[in-house]
Amino acid sequence: MRNLLTAVMAGILLAGSAMAAEPAKTWTSDNGNGTFTNPLFYDEFSDPDLIRVGDDYYMTGTTMHAMPGVPILHSKDLVNWTFLTYAMDKLDLGPQFRLEDGKSIYGQGIWAPSFRYHNGTFYIFSNVNGQKTQLFTAKDPKGPWTRQEMKKSFHDLSVLFDDDGKAYAIWGYQGIKMVQLTDDLLDAVPGTEREIIPAGAGMGEGVHFYKLNGKYFITSAWYEGRMKMPAARADSIWGPYEVNKAISIDEDFGLMQGYRLADIWGRSDAGPFTLNPPNPAPDGRMSLHQGGIVQGENGEWWGFSMMDYNSVGRLTGLSPITWKDGWPYFGLPGNLGRTPRTWVKPASKTPQAPHAPYERSDDFSGSSLKAVWQWNHVPVDGQWSLSARPGYLRLNTLPADTFWQARNTLTQRAIGPQSQPTVVLDASGLKDGDVAGLALLNRPYTWIGIEKTANGFAVARYDQSTGETVRVPVKATRVWLRANANFLTERAQLSWSADGKTFTPLGPEFTMAFQLKTFQGVRYSLFAYNTSGVAGGHADFDAITVLEPHPNGLMRPIPVGKTITLTSYGAKTGLSANGTKGLPAGYAVEDMGLGRVALKTSGGYVTVGADASVSLSAGTPGTAQSFQWIETPYGELVLMSLVTNRFLRIDPATGAVKADSPGPQSDGKDGVRFTWK
Repeated sequence: MRNLLTAVMAGILLAGSAMAAEPAKTWTSDNGNGTFTNPLFYDEFSDPDLIRVGDDYYMTGTTMHAMPGVPILHSKDLVNWTFLTYAMDKLDLGPQFRLEDGKSIYGQGIWAPSFRYHNGTFYIFSNVNGQKTQLFTAKDPKGPWTRQEMKKSFHDLSVLFDDDGKAYAIWGYQGIKMVQLTDDLLDAVPGTEREIIPAGAGMGEGVHFYKLNGKYFITSAWYEGRMKMPAARADSIWGPYEVNKAISIDEDFGLMQGYRLADIWGRSDAGPFTLNPPNPAPDGRMSLHQGGIVQGENGEWWGFSMMDYNSVGRLTGLSPITWKDGWPYFGLPGNLGRTPRTWVKPASKTPQAPHAPYERSDDFSGSSLKAVWQWNHVPVDGQWSLSARPGYLRLNTLPADTFWQARNTLTQRAIGPQSQPTVVLDASGLKDGDVAGLALLNRPYTWIGIEKTANGFAVARYDQSTGETVRVPVKATRVWLRANANFLTERAQLSWSADGKTFTPLGPEFTMAFQLKTFQGVRYSLFAYNTSGVAGGHADFDAITVLEPHPNGLMRPIPVGKTITLTSYGAKTGLSANGTKGLPAGYAVEDMGLGRVALKTSGGYVTVGADASVSLSAGTPGTAQSFQWIETPYGELVLMSLVTNRFLRIDPATGAVKADSPGPQSDGKDGVRFTWK
């Protein structure tokens, strides 16, 4: 699979070069043809919680140590989202929140929020490590939001307002506890706390609590072994609860586990760091897990959940829900528990044009920072400015031993599957000991920037993986700094330019990794600090441009009206014309609407039977001849039959063709992936 991946990525890199002169576009899940492709956002949006109020959907998620935090997004169709505001500008509960005294809250800020609406008020309950649970309230989701601290801390809580007006909170890991909340929602009613689901029953953490048609439902996330989503239900709020150990399982869209920090928690600040190599085994570790469900305005049910998407972070997926035996399974009939990466958009009374929540490029000409930006920890007001030099972001350099401890680092989430941030930096205001530039904030991290010493200026690149710094003396103080980041190969090449046209790589490629120290994916970061222990000068950032060669659900458009050949990656054979082992044939691709195709050859249309058998048939194509055209994250083609809701597969051992696969395996050995030309 690595050879195929290398070839696909080579095409992506060429596409990125070709796009350099075009306006920047960003990932949108909406394919513009009535379908959407997961993830909803190709940047980190972890621990999502989502509610519907009337015809409107609202969502929030984890922001950890980033400020401002707790984003509020709005949608009319569950696919296209608009940023409204942050519920929290700053959370300053001590020196660790400010990167002072060598302390930090990396991976320990706001996380796993519970979003609720009740009697005209919006509520968000959220955890903070080492602190009590925080409660945010607003009458309008656009704000203003008010923050209060509860009297207790509830790990990964979810709140339910019951029909009798009482509010209940559940929380815990494996053993799930519940308590009735006081009327002001800030404390537990004495004597009401009890365990409602014991450890060992099959529930995990990250709970979501619902009352649906008179029954109580809980979804959770299971992390041991195969990641999955269990659920529980009961007729009474206090139970007893019946547990279904998997309403969603094994859905990774064919993504393999990438590089991981060997010490996944990143406990040591000092390198060199050991990275575990990619693991293609289909072991369930990358699957969709933590999330919940929501009913659409027309009665449709949809699931939302997240998955570890390697170094780009934890991404959010949207899944059709199929109710069976009273359980809300993620997936379609005949393939329960599995989510199609591309599927039909939810019905909506208000049609939406494809759009994304954020603009990622910024020329800093506005009076405020764009919504995509967040500070690394609480910023130092007065030490950054958009007005000191209009059209520039100015960062004054404050003392720090390393980039990790640098204050006023401005970040935005990296965007996949590949992106190229380019920053224009005027370093003429730097003083001796200052360093400023562009970083990939992660564990390990890397940066490229300008250093100022008594000897003059140098372009430098630091790699925390090895602890090595590469330097090149320069006379220019206006430089362009770039990172070509590929989140499918998990490699990034840093480069620089003195004219914005010719870029020179500095140092070898950097390997990006998944880790839990920050509990975030890679972040593109603008930084400036002084290594001499004093306040220094300033760095002026003129602009940042983030280019994405593949901002849509397909890397290659569907070749409607063309004749193609299909070659199976796993089976090393072509899709034969009669559904049995044979040589490749030419297939005319006919449009069936909603991103679906029929494949016609000289013997007729590829046809799927109710038993998942594959044959050729004449006549007018219909459901039996229709396949949802879907790509894996790497760009290979997979074809999902609308008869079985399972995928076309060439058996690697026999060459026989069936439409019985639940989805592409991460190792690519199951005959489900195709390349076409």
